[in-house]
Amino acid sequence: MEQSRGADADGLPVDATTVDPLSDSSWDKWISSHPDATIFHTSAWARVLVDTYGHQAFYFKLSLQGKALALVPMMEVRSVLTGTRGICLPFSDQCAPLLLNNFAAASVVKKVRQIGRERGWSYFEFRDDSMVPKGAAKSESYWAHTLDMADDSAKVSANFSSSVRRALRKAQRSGVTASIRTDDAAVAQFYRLHARTRRKHGVPPQPRTFFTSIYDHIIKPGLGFIVIAEKCGSAVAAAMFFRFGRHAIYKFGASDDRSQEFRPNNLAIASAIDHLARSSTEVLHFGRTDKSNEGLRRFKLSWGAREQQLFYGKFGISADNWLPAQTRPSTLHTRFFRALPAPVNRLAGALLYPHLD
Repeated sequence: MEQSRGADADGLPVDATTVDPLSDSSWDKWISSHPDATIFHTSAWARVLVDTYGHQAFYFKLSLQGKALALVPMMEVRSVLTGTRGICLPFSDQCAPLLLNNFAAASVVKKVRQIGRERGWSYFEFRDDSMVPKGAAKSESYWAHTLDMADDSAKVSANFSSSVRRALRKAQRSGVTASIRTDDAAVAQFYRLHARTRRKHGVPPQPRTFFTSIYDHIIKPGLGFIVIAEKCGSAVAAAMFFRFGRHAIYKFGASDDRSQEFRPNNLAIASAIDHLARSSTEVLHFGRTDKSNEGLRRFKLSWGAREQQLFYGKFGISADNWLPAQTRPSTLHTRFFRALPAPVNRLAGALLYPHLD
């Protein structure tokens, strides 16, 4: 642990305690009592990112006169292709510093800006807008969906739409079964379907090492699980869920499109919801959804989820200001990746993802 001192907007001394989440258990102890902490804030997720992509962690606690103000997890992404920046956090749909004081946001931004200047970042990004001042620009916009899991399984499922209920009946009539798994064989089954699904959508899959690390640091220690849906003894759909504290996250879904008519995805998600409803989970997050993906938006709403807009905040170091949204890149690359042979598409993912976030 290292400490440094700065000042807040009123000139009061703010202490920053830097902690390595990979070696110091203090970090998980600090975040465990915060009601908004998710798996993305944990040292387990930090290990996944560092082990897979070699990113450098910059995690710290801000304190004012001995009282904690905020817990801030940042990762430095350094790439010859995409530049150097700070992200809170890579491959995390929604993640922001955990505030312990309503007035701490300005101190957080000031400290992260200082780190960014010292490290040569072009910008830093928070994956929600809680740090962005009112009226400032926001860089990206998505839909976010959450399901209230405070009730028992029967009450949660009572909010499923009629289309979901029909899909579940069809899956069951078709002989599809679903099981909650935490073994490494399930990871292999998931990855086969993940690679197939990503190719269908015209994007490369995350590297196999990413999911091996997820198994080692999240699933095996009991912070996540995989649902495997099978028909006639073969895996036809899979879903990966993480959980920490009050929150669970539906992180990845995958399926064999040749079996889509049997609705195995619906059964996999329903099985996970039933499993989570029997635990201490209070909120299930369905991840972010592109504003242009109306079909996925409707699918998430059909589970009785609550919808809200999710904004990101990106601060440009040289501009010394919050950056507005940019034009989305062309989707022509999807045709390219869709046309690649499966092994080449997997290789492309292994080569590209270390440069992305």
